[in-house]
Amino acid sequence: MTRKLLLALMAALILISGAYAGGASEESADDGQTTVAVVLPSPLGDRSFCDSANEGVIRANAELPVKADIIETQGVHEHENAMRGAINRGYDLIMGVGLDTQMMLDLAEEYPDQAFASPSELTADVIPDNLAALLINVNKSSFLAGLIAGYMTETDKVGCVAGGDAPGINQFYYGYKQGVLAANPDAEVYVNYLGFDFSNPTLGKESAISLYNEGCDIIFSVCGLSGEGVLAAASETGNYAIGVDTVQDEYYPGSIITSVIKRVDNSTYDLIEAYVNGNFQGGFRTLDLEDGATGISWDVGYTTFKDNAPAEWAAKVDGAQALVDEYKAKILSGEYEVYDALTMELWDSLK
Repeated sequence: MTRKLLLALMAALILISGAYAGGASEESADDGQTTVAVVLPSPLGDRSFCDSANEGVIRANAELPVKADIIETQGVHEHENAMRGAINRGYDLIMGVGLDTQMMLDLAEEYPDQAFASPSELTADVIPDNLAALLINVNKSSFLAGLIAGYMTETDKVGCVAGGDAPGINQFYYGYKQGVLAANPDAEVYVNYLGFDFSNPTLGKESAISLYNEGCDIIFSVCGLSGEGVLAAASETGNYAIGVDTVQDEYYPGSIITSVIKRVDNSTYDLIEAYVNGNFQGGFRTLDLEDGATGISWDVGYTTFKDNAPAEWAAKVDGAQALVDEYKAKILSGEYEVYDALTMELWDSLK
């Protein structure tokens, strides 16, 4: 080997080792940019909260002096390793989207000088000063979706496929269940939990089909990428579903009645912006229906279901919308209370 070639190889090895050792933090040392890692619970392409968080990252990279990277995982078994990998790479701010609360708390306590944030799902009575958590409180918007399901069902049986049995997910489920029963006290509400497998459309589809076989004609999908299977099952079996996080009405026009919108894009962007501007503050803050952080797709003008559904189902939309408007006014005025799975003991009426 010539001396010139040997020197070239050594230089290349130095560059490679520097890249692996420093990651994004090496870039920030050179150009002064803030670096952010956003760790997702499942891959992009879920057309749900992962994709929504990514929209916030795209906006941050376009509008702020920041380099924000998405880190995708294949499920819960990779979450902690992904977070620790981001810590080792030296990112200024590390965000976990919908990750286990206790894991996030433990990491924040283990690394008190590292800034952490969560734009969704993290709830705790006490949160370390280096961890900022925004919770988009979806119980009220899920209640509105439940009103629609309870009003429109023809079998008096509706279901929910939920990613896991945890307070953040149960905010969706129990809000939905309360809405169903408020509209239709004779209805039965079924739930299948997926054991925190948010990235398995096959499992989601199988779970939905089992509920349709039980007689459910409407299912609320609350399970990330696994929800792709729930929505497909609705279309393939001639039944109906309710989407989640983003507007999913148009994926199977006429099969998806409405979607519970959760603006994880905005909460992701807001946390990054606060850090960049020096306004990072640890602790817990809740965003709600009245903040415009959540709602249903009908409220923002989507008429996909009404325009494409069978005539007898499309004819129910106006009545369901009137019921939604009635209860929404009562909720916002404080006249009507929606169960909060994050702070309340389970009501007997919802057991």
